[in-house]
Amino acid sequence: MVDLAIVGGGLAGGLIALALHRKRPDLRLALLERGETLGGNHRWSWFDSDLSAEGRALLKPIRKVEWDKGYEVEFPRYRRTLSTPYRSLASADYHAGLMRLLPPDAIRLKTAVARLDAEGVTCEGGERIPARAVIDCRDFEPGEHLSGGWQIFLGRHMRTAEPHGLERPVIMDASVDQVAPAGNGGAYRFVYVLPLGADELFIEDTYYADDPQLDRSALSSRIDQYCRRHGWAGELIGHETGILPVVTGGNFAAYLDAGREPGVARAGVRGGFWHPLTSYTLPTAVENALAIAAEADLTGHHLAAFCDARARRHWRQTGFYRQLGRMLFQAAEPHRRVNIFERFYTLSGSLIERFYAARSTFLDRLRILVGKPPVPIGRAISALAASGKPLIRK
Repeated sequence: MVDLAIVGGGLAGGLIALALHRKRPDLRLALLERGETLGGNHRWSWFDSDLSAEGRALLKPIRKVEWDKGYEVEFPRYRRTLSTPYRSLASADYHAGLMRLLPPDAIRLKTAVARLDAEGVTCEGGERIPARAVIDCRDFEPGEHLSGGWQIFLGRHMRTAEPHGLERPVIMDASVDQVAPAGNGGAYRFVYVLPLGADELFIEDTYYADDPQLDRSALSSRIDQYCRRHGWAGELIGHETGILPVVTGGNFAAYLDAGREPGVARAGVRGGFWHPLTSYTLPTAVENALAIAAEADLTGHHLAAFCDARARRHWRQTGFYRQLGRMLFQAAEPHRRVNIFERFYTLSGSLIERFYAARSTFLDRLRILVGKPPVPIGRAISALAASGKPLIRK
């Protein structure tokens, strides 16, 4: 018998386990992951302003890359350096950190789960793990109840033959060709570059597209072209791909009901915790981990209700970003989507910080929307009233 069984050792599940153990080391935890490592093959990044002091303290023992000199963005008509410190965490460091910080008997790798219920977890091999409460932190399952588009990317981790010379991250280089790969409809494309060391780079080709089609060959070729443009050559260390939902609307209550197991709490993207427009998940994963740790004594049904209430509140509070997403996908012509982001990055640095943290004020929202519109007014109004395409992977 354990106090809490956490199914899914990705970002959300691992951080919940860490926050619980940090606050209540007396609790018996089971962190169940079907893969061989915690966190999979991912890189999570965030702005330092996204987290509270308590959130920073939670992540402090885990190795990460930090840039305190800000970051850069580049668009067809201008380039800008912003002062907000930036952070990035590789899944290998996340795995190593959790293996060191959590009790060894709390982590169960290569453990596939067949069934969850309010009283425990049944593994595929038949083993039963009774628990006072169960938290489902498995991957997001797209479906007909949510609508939007997709953020698609391929990242390459490389060691350069010579020092690359970058001092700070390039969060968004949208000066690149905006034509989408074949089969993706329209897209907004940018390149994301992290200088992980003097001779180490992470380069990611990313685009917002109407359809979830990942063309590895096309993206790899584009990264090759980008490297040649900047004079970077070297050896491949690793790579990462992803197809992330950009949620612009839908029936959130129906989404929650469709995946509900009575008495089982849900967190992470499966529970509805993401930034609708950027797809950032780390800030909400940290906030949820701290909140759940503060309610560690709740029984299964009460914890499920607690997480459900947080998810519904998060959905209400992030409605503005879904509206912007509808304008991006449904109001802007594909080759003009870059104009929305280009105009956004002319605004104040503090406004941009609050936007990424999903804490935009009323005045922030007015400032984002007023002025010369980056999309036609008529199409913007139509987009706000539209439901959008269901988030279904074909």
